[in-house]
Amino acid sequence: MTTWANMNLQDSASPIMEQLIYFHDHALMIIIMILMIVIYMMVMLTTNTFTNRFLLEGQLIEVAWTIAPAIILIFIAIPSLRLLYLMDEINNPVVTLKTIGHQWYWSYEYSDFLKVEFDSYMIPINEMNNNDFRLLDVDNRAALPMNTFIRIIITATDVLHSWTVPSLGIKADATPGRLNQTSFLINRPGLFYGQCSEICGANHSFMPIVIESISIKNFINWVSSMNE
Repeated sequence: MTTWANMNLQDSASPIMEQLIYFHDHALMIIIMILMIVIYMMVMLTTNTFTNRFLLEGQLIEVAWTIAPAIILIFIAIPSLRLLYLMDEINNPVVTLKTIGHQWYWSYEYSDFLKVEFDSYMIPINEMNNNDFRLLDVDNRAALPMNTFIRIIITATDVLHSWTVPSLGIKADATPGRLNQTSFLINRPGLFYGQCSEICGANHSFMPIVIESISIKNFINWVSSMNE
């Protein structure tokens, strides 16, 4: 059961991730139908005993197997392009978080507030508590308000990194000398884990990401405590 659960996508915590899961299921159903038709045709071709010595061409079937894939690709391309444009849209963000990738940790800067910035390191195994996740928990979590449009500005200081949180449907490259941006909305409270998904060096797998989704009131209190 655990192995099967690990093969599934994570539960969505943002509208974009919900749309990604819907598109995944949509494309998977089309693939399954194609696979069933191909298997049926292969079985029929290998088991029947019909012969036709005078069969030279089949223009109708050639037209059909040219048009059918084109129609299938249209049914996949339209929702795919729609989702790409939705993911690229920046919807009047209320909070901006700047994320900086280092070898091998993350730095966060809250551009809308003064002096709210910190580094986020993975908790070493010998300092972990019983309820911490190995290779995933960090000493400083990035707190963000839920039900609020958030803009993430991502860059790096040394090599390529990739800031990825699967449950939020976010994956953006951190490139030295370049600012990439994306946005999302967290629709439920909780802790959401991610990792750098770019092979950035020897300790690539030891720079996790933890987003803590809290209410707006708690977020304001947290920002106030950081400014003290």
